[in-house]
Amino acid sequence: MSKFDEIRYFYDHEVNGKLESIARDPMMKALMNFTFPDTDEQVWLEKFKNVHSISDFQHHFVAYTIRQILAKSSEGLTTSGFDQLDKNTSYLFISNHRDIVLDTSLLNLVLLESGHIMTASAIGDNLVRRNFLNVLAKLNRNFLVQRGLSLRDQLKSSQIMSEYIEEQLHQENRSVWIAQREGRTKDGNDSTQQGVLKMLAMAAGDQSLTDYFKSLKIVPISISYEYDPTDSLKMPQLLAQHRDEEYIKGKNEDFTTMLSGILGQKKRIHLHAGHVIDTELDEIAATIENKNKQLQAVAQVIDHSIISNYKLWPTKFIAYDLLHNTDTYSSQYTEQEKQLFVRRLEMRIDPADPVSKEYFLAMYANPLVNKLKSEGNFKE
Repeated sequence: MSKFDEIRYFYDHEVNGKLESIARDPMMKALMNFTFPDTDEQVWLEKFKNVHSISDFQHHFVAYTIRQILAKSSEGLTTSGFDQLDKNTSYLFISNHRDIVLDTSLLNLVLLESGHIMTASAIGDNLVRRNFLNVLAKLNRNFLVQRGLSLRDQLKSSQIMSEYIEEQLHQENRSVWIAQREGRTKDGNDSTQQGVLKMLAMAAGDQSLTDYFKSLKIVPISISYEYDPTDSLKMPQLLAQHRDEEYIKGKNEDFTTMLSGILGQKKRIHLHAGHVIDTELDEIAATIENKNKQLQAVAQVIDHSIISNYKLWPTKFIAYDLLHNTDTYSSQYTEQEKQLFVRRLEMRIDPADPVSKEYFLAMYANPLVNKLKSEGNFKE
C-alpha cells in the first residue's frame, strides 16, 4: 500500500484491466461514438485490448476526443509561450480555471502535439463520484483532491497531495497541472488562493519557501474562451451570493456543467504559457521575511502573469461597453459580433432583470478590467 493510493492515478500495469471494466459502460459507448462517429463498436473495443499504459490511452483515444470537441464546439485553439519551455523538463502549471474538463485537457493536447511532457492533473473527488468518471479520470492521469473533509483530515490530505506533487515533479519527471483556486472562477476575476500555495509548500522540508518554489518550476497558464459555454450555469451561484444566501448545488449539477463545458459553443480559445517564475522568487526572498506575506507575494506574481497574458476576445470589450453604457471599446469588435453577444445574453438570462444582466456582463468584462488595473490604466 502506498500512502498515495487514495488519490493517485493508475499505474500502467493497471490500465488495461481498468479500461476493460468500463469498456461496455453506456457512457463509454456515447464517448466513443462522439470521438469516432463512423466506427463500429467492435473496432474500438478491440483496440482497447492493446491499451497498456496511460500514454497509449491518451495518444490513441483522448487526443482524438479533444480534437473532436474543438472541431464541433469551437472555432479553433491558438497558443503562445510554449516554445519557451524545455521539452524534457517537468513544470508545475498553475492555471486560471474556467472549465472542469477542458482547461487541463486542452493544455495536455497542446503539450502532446508540441512534444512536451504531459501533466498529472488535480481534480476534485466530488466531480468523479460516479465509477465511470472516476476510472476515466485516473486513466487520463488525474489525481484526486479530497473535498468535504474535517479540518484535521484536510490537513493530512493536503500534506499527502503536496508530497505527491513533489514526487511527480522531481522523481517521476512528470509535469503537474493545478488550478490557482478551489473551484472554477464564476465572476471572471482570476485570483490565486494562498491556500493552494500553502498546500504546495507543505512538502518543502528544510528548504526555504522561495527555494522550494524555484525547484517546482512554476509556469502560470492563462486560458481564455471567447464564449464561456457554462456562463448561464454560473449565474444561480452568483445571484445567491448577491442576495447573501447559501448556495446548494443540485444533484447532477457538476455533471451537467461538465457536459455543457464540453459540448457548448466556445468560439475561439487561447492558451498562453507564462515564463517560469524564478527571479521574482529571489526578489521576494530578499525583501520579505514573513512566510504568509511571501505566499501573498507569490500569488500576486502568478496573478499578474495570468491576467496580463489573458487573451481579450471581442466579447470582453462588448460586455464592458454594455455594462457601462459606453462605446469606449467599439473599435475592438464589429457590430455583428455585438449583435451575436446581445442575442446570447437575451437567450441565456432574463434581460429584464438588471441584477442578472449586470452579473452576466461583469463575468465577461472583468478580465478586461483586471488587465487594465494591472497595467495601471483603469479609471473608475
